[in-house]
Amino acid sequence: QVQLVESGGGLVQAGGSLRLSCAASGRTFSSYAMGWFRQAPGKEREFVAAISGSGSRTYHTDSVKGRFTISRDNAKNTAYLQMNNLKPEDTAVYYCAADPSSEHTTILATYYDYWGQGTQVTVSS
Repeated sequence: QVQLVESGGGLVQAGGSLRLSCAASGRTFSSYAMGWFRQAPGKEREFVAAISGSGSRTYHTDSVKGRFTISRDNAKNTAYLQMNNLKPEDTAVYYCAADPSSEHTTILATYYDYWGQGTQVTVSS
């Protein structure tokens, strides 16, 4: 069992930056690949980024490449999503999730067994 708690969301102007954190408790953090997803009002949840358990492999969806960076610190049991040059279309609730297959960097939500409660990111124009 893994418990995930996101933090770091908020209101920011377009072009600004935020860093989301996902603190994990439970089993060995490095045993899990981690992912970030987001859901905007009236839209389906979408994949944002993923990182393998070791941190050696990452994957970002095209719409955030060059602006967002996923990372992790296994010593701190925490995953991060650094978001730069934010745009109004990035406005959403952001969720972190844990995949028990540590070397995955899958975009498929069904592979992630554990989810946080979400943190709101609002980007004003």
